[in-house]
Amino acid sequence: MGCSGTAAQQWYMPDEAARHLLTWMAFGASERIWGRRLLPEVRRNLVTLAQTIAQYEPVSMLVRADEYDLAKELLGASVELIVSPLDDLWIRDTGPLFVLSKQGQKAGIDFNFNGWGQKQVYQQDAAVAAFVSRQAGAEVINTDLVLEGGCIELDGDSTAIITESCVLNDNRNPGVAKAQFEDQLMPLLGLEKIIWLPGIKGQDITDGHTDFYARFAKPGVVLAAYEPDPSFFDHEVTKQHLEILAEATDAQGRSLEVIVLEAPTTVRDAYETPEFAAGYVGFYVCNRAVIMQEFGDNRADQAARQSLQRAFPEREIVAINLDAIAAGGGSIHCATQQEPAVIG
Repeated sequence: MGCSGTAAQQWYMPDEAARHLLTWMAFGASERIWGRRLLPEVRRNLVTLAQTIAQYEPVSMLVRADEYDLAKELLGASVELIVSPLDDLWIRDTGPLFVLSKQGQKAGIDFNFNGWGQKQVYQQDAAVAAFVSRQAGAEVINTDLVLEGGCIELDGDSTAIITESCVLNDNRNPGVAKAQFEDQLMPLLGLEKIIWLPGIKGQDITDGHTDFYARFAKPGVVLAAYEPDPSFFDHEVTKQHLEILAEATDAQGRSLEVIVLEAPTTVRDAYETPEFAAGYVGFYVCNRAVIMQEFGDNRADQAARQSLQRAFPEREIVAINLDAIAAGGGSIHCATQQEPAVIG
């Protein structure tokens, strides 16, 4: 296994809370994947999300050539549109992970998106990481590893949280042992330690992405999901994750403060589906704000907002309804990808 790029370069991936140059999104929903009923509302959700983020930082949105006029009409002048072939909207997984060097260079890592283990058409989305990197004027780093941005959560201080269920999975990296995976990934992102969570395979299209279960607010502080309903498939695994995180230390030897984000017990009926992703860990941190989903469960929504405000005291917490995107099994985080600003 190997990677190509600037071999001797020391790269690191900043925390999501570090300053952004802009946010990337993709106007990529299609009737083939989303169905006729959901498609118009998913597009409206993307518009709501893009226009909300655009109040805090620039947004660049990929769009198919034949949908450019539609996207322009819906989004207005606040979002930059860039024409690109697309299969779907999940740019967290299809886009590059941007890394920086101490010398002020920027690169985008192409992690060989394969449709979450070939579960969905992906040939056009497989080209998005390199395309976005080039649009950003960043070097493209290639690797043999297959994974998605939603698999990896890191603190910007050499520690990552990753679920085994997605990356140590034969539908991505067959035959790759944990030690091999670490040896390959850690230099790419400037990591010194990975905290492994088990995740759960086969229950959702992602095989248990990390960004549904645990996210760093800052080094030493983690926001983690808890599913309170024992009948839900991830009730036990969220309990297990909380136990692991309570005992874990990061690369600097710190114990973790774990802030629990309890899932809502009810969601609105209009777009409820078996795939509906009802959880608060899929928030997005942009410049000066945190964008979170609300699900209509007032108690749980308010508790999550308060927890996020405690974790991000200097940022505005903005809650929006993205139920149609949730109906497709995703979150705000899944539909966004940050490009960090070069600090120098």
